[in-house]
Amino acid sequence: SNIYYEITEKLRDRNDIASQSVLNQLKSENVAIVNEAQQNPRNLAKWLYENQGEMRFGSENRLFLVLIDTNDFSSSWKLKRNLDLLTPTINTFLDAFSSKQISDLKMNFNYPGKPQTFSALTDVIFVVK
Repeated sequence: SNIYYEITEKLRDRNDIASQSVLNQLKSENVAIVNEAQQNPRNLAKWLYENQGEMRFGSENRLFLVLIDTNDFSSSWKLKRNLDLLTPTINTFLDAFSSKQISDLKMNFNYPGKPQTFSALTDVIFVVK
């Protein structure tokens, strides 16, 4: 968000021990969240389904591509153009995909305001720099 960006930039600009300590703590907490998501990708996939915008709601099968730049989390979106990083990660995922069981890909989820339970096949690819 803009506020997060502004605060972290001001901390970087101050460049003192206290500011660096806060930035290091933020990075450590972000890395812990990434590790948790990688260890439990189904939780992330369910959260992504259940928290999609109402206008974009859909229960279609999805393959989520999650991009993470651990050096600058706010610039993770820039990794979408880094084919040298994307290609081997995606190819490794695709090479191993045939060994996955359909039952492991099935996800049931609920959506706020809709009474039924939805079902989809889903998986997550993490691209981490």
